[in-house]
Amino acid sequence: MSGLEKFVYKTLKSRYMQDLSKHRHLTLRFKNKISHHELPLLRGAINETIKDKSNILFHNHEGDGYRYAYPLIQYKRINQQAALVCINEGTEAVGLLLMHGNFACRLGKQEMQMEISGVKAGQVLIQTWDSSFSYYLRKWLPLNQDNCEEFQKLEGVAEKCSFLERILIGNILSMGKGLGVHFEKEITCKITHLSEPSLMKLKGIKMMAFDVEFKSNVSLPDYFGLGKGASLGFGMVAGKKYRNQE
Repeated sequence: MSGLEKFVYKTLKSRYMQDLSKHRHLTLRFKNKISHHELPLLRGAINETIKDKSNILFHNHEGDGYRYAYPLIQYKRINQQAALVCINEGTEAVGLLLMHGNFACRLGKQEMQMEISGVKAGQVLIQTWDSSFSYYLRKWLPLNQDNCEEFQKLEGVAEKCSFLERILIGNILSMGKGLGVHFEKEITCKITHLSEPSLMKLKGIKMMAFDVEFKSNVSLPDYFGLGKGASLGFGMVAGKKYRNQE
């Protein structure tokens, strides 16, 4: 067992020593720089490396279809570098990758030696509070074909923010459901800044992406994803001190 594996094992080895109301998370960072559009290639390369197609947490597919549940292994770009965010059972599954240590992979036509730069593991409490917290949300994809038309008909900024706030609350509820979280209080979200939309592709489909600043009474972990494409770096949450880490 490598030193890196021993560290992760020591941190996560005993569920009985943990507060079961909290959620385990592990961020695995690489030295390699990567662009956002290369994240699907990174996912494919890692799945090819571990060669364990039965572990659906890495590729989020079941049979011939998609696993419609909150992704427990998410591929990210943090400080321009490749990273994995692993949650609950995903923290255990990532051991399959850690067994390889640094590894070579192909991102499209490019051969790359992936070098692990660090691992940070811990626990986090996801719940509603009496106070609110400030967050940044990067490359968020809130709209689908139906509500995109409805959104584009709105004229005022306040109307648009109110529309998106309802979707954001729904995204948080969906994340909570996927992680087994029961929110004791009504979730509140207030968008304080909304960027102009940009067009980004997810599964070959162009969608409107937004960078958002918002406040919520829910404690949200840094780097967890919200909304569509959460497993591929879309809708990445960051607290104030991590606002520029993309």
